[in-house]
Amino acid sequence: LLRIRSKEGMSRIQVEPTDTFASLAEKIASTLKLDNADTIAVGNQPSPDSATPIVQLKEKTIGSTELKHGDIVYVSFPESTSTTEEASSSSSTAAAQQQPKPKDSSGYIPIDDLQSIKQDEVDDFLEKQRGLIKRPRDTDFCRHGDNAMCDYCMPLEPYDQRYLEENKIKHMSFHAYLRQIGAAKQTSAPSSDVLKQLPPLEEPNYKVKVPCTGGHAPWPEGICTKCQPSAITLQRQTYRMVDHIEFSSAGLIDTFLNSWRSTGCQRIGYLYGRYEPYLEVPLGIKAVVEAIYEPPQEDHVDGIKLALPWDEEQTRVNKVAEACGLSIVGMLFTDLIDDGTGKGTVIPKRHVDSYFLSSLECAFAAEMQKRHPSPCKHSATGKYGSKFLTCVVSGDLEGNIDVKAYQVSETATALNDADIIEPSRKPSVMRVHESISHERYVPEVFYKFKNEYNVVVKQSAKPTFPVEYLLVNVTNGFPHEPDPLFTASPGFTVENRQAQDVGTLSKYLSNASNPEQLKKLLSDFHVLCFIASLNTLSPNEFDTLCQVATKRDVPANLLETLDGWKTLTVLLKEAEGNARYNTPSSRSATTSGAATPATSEYAEVSCRHCTFANPGGAVNCEMCGLPLGD
Repeated sequence: LLRIRSKEGMSRIQVEPTDTFASLAEKIASTLKLDNADTIAVGNQPSPDSATPIVQLKEKTIGSTELKHGDIVYVSFPESTSTTEEASSSSSTAAAQQQPKPKDSSGYIPIDDLQSIKQDEVDDFLEKQRGLIKRPRDTDFCRHGDNAMCDYCMPLEPYDQRYLEENKIKHMSFHAYLRQIGAAKQTSAPSSDVLKQLPPLEEPNYKVKVPCTGGHAPWPEGICTKCQPSAITLQRQTYRMVDHIEFSSAGLIDTFLNSWRSTGCQRIGYLYGRYEPYLEVPLGIKAVVEAIYEPPQEDHVDGIKLALPWDEEQTRVNKVAEACGLSIVGMLFTDLIDDGTGKGTVIPKRHVDSYFLSSLECAFAAEMQKRHPSPCKHSATGKYGSKFLTCVVSGDLEGNIDVKAYQVSETATALNDADIIEPSRKPSVMRVHESISHERYVPEVFYKFKNEYNVVVKQSAKPTFPVEYLLVNVTNGFPHEPDPLFTASPGFTVENRQAQDVGTLSKYLSNASNPEQLKKLLSDFHVLCFIASLNTLSPNEFDTLCQVATKRDVPANLLETLDGWKTLTVLLKEAEGNARYNTPSSRSATTSGAATPATSEYAEVSCRHCTFANPGGAVNCEMCGLPLGD
């Protein structure tokens, strides 16, 4: 009888002195449920480094060694195939940002699993930085040498309130806020190991807790002080998840505004970019916008109606952005009304005496932030807040077109999620719901302000309260030396404004006379999104196309080696030929020789293969290139 000691524990295996180590390995693999017995190593010491692989001992018998009845054999082996598959699966899902799941209905993730949360790269980078604010030697108060330090010149913490006020930083950065609460926790209990392990952040939740341990029927049949949310006092959020938003070039905004200039209707678009450290704020984060994608929408002079759902299109666009190294970072919409002077100025609607974001826009921003949470290993739920930004293009006090960026607070997101607030008809105030018995519970909501005597007073937020209590300001701007990711000049049709087809792409790419010009024309996010919708390129081929379009050191000749690109080239040539054939000049004469007016009107002909509506008189389909006749 041999005792087998492994990381799975202690096991006992019955063997004979004439048995070989190969049969021993099979019995060990059967006992420990291993897939491959050849991966086992055995030894007489606990350290795996001193173990001998079983393949080197296969032919030896148990009796030929010094093993006796009751001896301990230390066994080591690599992770099983299933475990390896799970590890590879976890790495791939981490790339897709699939995070560990909570084990119960509370939504909390076990502490041991929090460290496996896949955060944004900028968060991982800033966590490794000390973030101290360096100060020069004070010539008036410092009395030491150059290599010494005192209270007047020692570095400050990134959350130093005096520094923030002197530099007019209204909200500290999120990572500075993390350092602040970490320091406060260390001060309150410096020797507590339990507090050091507990995550410092927890998302606010104003819903009734279900189930409740109070011994009553669950909500909505019953409620008690244990499960009902406490009273809420609104106050300005001291930090912000993103400190600055930077548009890679002014052409992004100009192209987006062309729709309003031509139609006078408002427009909305999603911002795609990346997050980078922002050096103007201690431990700050900025969002760099590289592209604006306009989803399906109904635009009007006084507003926008989104055509939802657009999940399939959104999934495709997100994959294109991921192939370009981008992700969705926010949304941008217009609120412009021309003042009629003919000077290009607009009516200033948003200012300190009216509102900055309306209550409806705040509720929409809260919903979008909830849909795009920020993964965080310092939160009990594995996520905290959101880096999703809301930008509005409107007129400033001088009537010039200006961009403003905002977020709503975590309190606003939780209030909207709990159905406690709703938009008001007056855009500057938010309405608080009334409680409905056995249907909706609304706790007491208060907000503080200074009255006419400069005294801070607390007032009930029912029925309404100012939306400023929910807003977080974010600065915005453009780089001094623009270096956008997409370098193509505007020329391709923007999605969901006008119809896009293969003929449109063929006409656009026909302007390229050499590979370098083709590379520049492909460097357009709208072009890449349309090519992705054609499904002619495999995922790997499309990744190569995105590399060609976004990286200057990748040559355009690489596309000629892709089978999907060759197929696309054939489609483009057929579309170009069909467009030439279907022009009025090419069909101005009949087969009998009788002249036909070039401006004659023909009924549209639907292709029986792809159902595309072709202009009357066309012989081949402009979309698929197949004949329209029988």
